[in-house]
Amino acid sequence: MSYLALFSITPIGSGESVSKEVAKAFRVVKESGVDCQLTSMGTIIETESIEQIMDILQKAIKEVEKDHNRVNVIIKLDCRKGKSGRIASKVNSVLEKL
Repeated sequence: MSYLALFSITPIGSGESVSKEVAKAFRVVKESGVDCQLTSMGTIIETESIEQIMDILQKAIKEVEKDHNRVNVIIKLDCRKGKSGRIASKVNSVLEKL
């Protein structure tokens, strides 16, 4: 089973730029070793279980919470049997059709 998660972790009340906080959360993701992609609107990860996604998210949120009283989190999941490597393959499928 492949689980894709697109998520955004944003502290509330930090001003216009949150790149420092995003970097803290993304470092947690990178250290987890899962396939991931940072985008301008969020981070995409691929795992083999929902539990793995939630563990990574919990650690990333806790990292941002260290310096902030309020954190906004948005999560979108795509669960699919029998596939893997979907972060790149989904994009490539669309590009091939152009």
